[in-house]
Amino acid sequence: MDKYKRLKRELIHKGQIITFYEDHIELPNKNIAKWDFIEHKGAAAIVPVDEDGKIIMVRQYRNAIEKWSLEIPAGGLNPGEDMKTCAMRELEEETGYKSTKVEHLIDLYTTVAFCNERIGIYYTNELVPSNQNLDEDEFVTIERYTLEELVKFIFDGEIDDAKTISAILAYKTKMGL
Repeated sequence: MDKYKRLKRELIHKGQIITFYEDHIELPNKNIAKWDFIEHKGAAAIVPVDEDGKIIMVRQYRNAIEKWSLEIPAGGLNPGEDMKTCAMRELEEETGYKSTKVEHLIDLYTTVAFCNERIGIYYTNELVPSNQNLDEDEFVTIERYTLEELVKFIFDGEIDDAKTISAILAYKTKMGL
């Protein structure tokens, strides 16, 4: 395989969630390209299944797409936190449920062309009521759907969040449903 070599990484902007760089890359043909690179701290998400077999979802406004989005609970890693712990924390913070038995489903990179965001996705069907604890800038509504309804929403374009689509379809496959 031909080699690519990063010659320089220049910090453009450091934000709360991401850091934006411009990379200078030597291409296999020896030309130099400038590529955008977004560094992300990582995240985790969870497919929470209640006692009735319904999946607990959160609906929240997403500024980047300027609309409300139906998603599985998810959030960014805190410093020193592993993905499983993050998924369990986000479950409780966003839905008001907790679980001590969480199983790994898949890991994915969200946008490999320019960002290294990696999300660990888990699932649980052992939920215990707890307390919702949203961030001060977080406003969500909790909704419950069957797996079949969510798959229909995906193919009807009502769910267009990549992590949620991946998680729901992976969960369906893993459970043999």
